[in-house]
Amino acid sequence: MTSILAPSANLKGRKRKAAIFGWICLASVLLAGALLVVLLVSLFKDGLGRIDLKFLTSFPSSMAEKAGIKAGLMGTLWVIGLTALIAVPVGIAAAIFLEEFSRRKNRLTEFIQINIANLAGVPSIVYGLLGLAIFVRTFGMGRSVLAGALTMALLILPMIIIVSQEALRAVPSSYREGSVALGATTWQTIRRQVLPAALPGILTGVILSVSRAIGETAPLIMIGAVTYLNFTPTGLGDTFTVLPIQIFNWSSRPDKAFATNAAAAIVVLMAVLIVINSVAMVIRYRTQRQR
Repeated sequence: MTSILAPSANLKGRKRKAAIFGWICLASVLLAGALLVVLLVSLFKDGLGRIDLKFLTSFPSSMAEKAGIKAGLMGTLWVIGLTALIAVPVGIAAAIFLEEFSRRKNRLTEFIQINIANLAGVPSIVYGLLGLAIFVRTFGMGRSVLAGALTMALLILPMIIIVSQEALRAVPSSYREGSVALGATTWQTIRRQVLPAALPGILTGVILSVSRAIGETAPLIMIGAVTYLNFTPTGLGDTFTVLPIQIFNWSSRPDKAFATNAAAAIVVLMAVLIVINSVAMVIRYRTQRQR
């Protein structure tokens, strides 16, 4: 007689399938990691020797040996900095409104939530077309830093909102109930209890969003960001270029020296991305320790 506590054949089969699926996922991750390592080694091998002070402080040139990334590097810092200043406060504010002040779902909030989720999956080039139609032509901003930053802010805004909502949702309800029971208002509860607890998760969303914006090229090409520029932006209305566009321009040329310049520019772009992410991770770590 078979014991009722013995595992059934069906259960053993499910465990076997789960183990196989786990090994497949692990193999996929290892394969992707190996390919990434090979790519990074190739980039560093080709471009690291090209990076020097002259390369960082020179403007693009028709001669590969004299070409630099100053215009693209400064343009990237301008656009990404302004994008973060626009998108992060708006995205967090929208998440707070949808998650804390509109906890009772109605048709309006459900409609907004559905559209935010849909916008998060829209191809980036569509945002470029939107920025071209609204900011460049309708509002007459032209090919300016402000138009580029607003376009990129639209691109990353849905991701910031969604991740911020998830971070707010993960805060235990006891935080809110205890604060209200002690006489705090809704806004005081959110500002002093909910937001500090959700801040690490919100910063994670900001890191991912800004990382995506740094590498985007299609939206900025659509709004008219130039590929050659011999000056750096000094204001929001100035013409600009960014490192991804400069990399695309160099990598499309047949001269091998420009390919080396493109590899060096990729290394610099990765360094900028690592620095920005490191600063955000330090802030998140200190916030977690304070809690």
